[in-house]
Amino acid sequence: MMATTELTRPSTRPAASKRPAGGRGRLARLGRSLRRDKLLYLILVPGLIHLVVFKFAPVGALVIAFQQYSPFQGISGSSWVGLDQFHRFLTDPAVLKLVKNTVILAFGTLLFSFPVPIVFALFLNEVRTKWLKKSVQTLSFVPYFISSAVLVSILYTLLSPQGGLVNKVIEAFGGHSVFFFAEPGWFRPLYVGMSVWQTFGYGTIIYIAAMASISPALYEAAQIDGAGRWKQMWHVTLPSIRPMMIVMLILAIGQVLTVDLDKILLMYNPSVYETADVIQTYVYRQAFASRGFPNYSYGAAVGLIQGVIALVMVVTANRAAKKVNDSGLF
Repeated sequence: MMATTELTRPSTRPAASKRPAGGRGRLARLGRSLRRDKLLYLILVPGLIHLVVFKFAPVGALVIAFQQYSPFQGISGSSWVGLDQFHRFLTDPAVLKLVKNTVILAFGTLLFSFPVPIVFALFLNEVRTKWLKKSVQTLSFVPYFISSAVLVSILYTLLSPQGGLVNKVIEAFGGHSVFFFAEPGWFRPLYVGMSVWQTFGYGTIIYIAAMASISPALYEAAQIDGAGRWKQMWHVTLPSIRPMMIVMLILAIGQVLTVDLDKILLMYNPSVYETADVIQTYVYRQAFASRGFPNYSYGAAVGLIQGVIALVMVVTANRAAKKVNDSGLF
């Protein structure tokens, strides 16, 4: 009787032994996935090529930050100078003013460009007329495709001291025309306002997409509990898109020391250097727009400093987000 029981007892060991072991199993699953979804992987190829060629490959060229690089001698033939390029930048008397202007512009842009698309998306999500909702969303996204040169030209036309619409209104109320582009105090508001106007439509689309994934059952439950549309927005919509908000905030923090150089150069003139001169414009003048051959090593050194600071800030913000809300980029 005991022998019969032993013979009929099911055993899991043979089934476990049929599974491919370790790396072989992972390779087999990868092979099946490639065969099943080959068209999807094919679509990824151009993006991966772009990532490797324009993002990963240039990292190796940062070695020129430790050299006195010459394009004629190449990386292998250029002389090594160690940390001289970094020392030159960090000991420059203008660094404090440059960092101050960069941080003010970046944080000012972040302060307004981060909440504006969230608020706009919340109200746009409450619009029940589909054609109106789509039309407004499309119009808000159009400035994202307009180049900085065109945006600055439009702004200059509106604010021109000779015939500009804004100055005409000021004069109509008894004031005097203002040359906004030559006033240091007006540079930051103009830059921040233009950046917000250009990018808020892009952020709105991201948040609208996140809101589309919210279960209608949550809104129905809120309605049963007597919540109006304002309370539904506050207690259902906002908590549901909080992970996306955190991800967008972390990405924005990583660009705190990065400003739109094209936009600044287009608005640039010596009269606004006091508030408009940032790290990128200073490096452009010193390393690339000065007389003689461009100093690529100096530009690479400053870029490396900015990259390291941005990495530290992103990692710090990500860890803080995980502790507060258990969500982040990685």
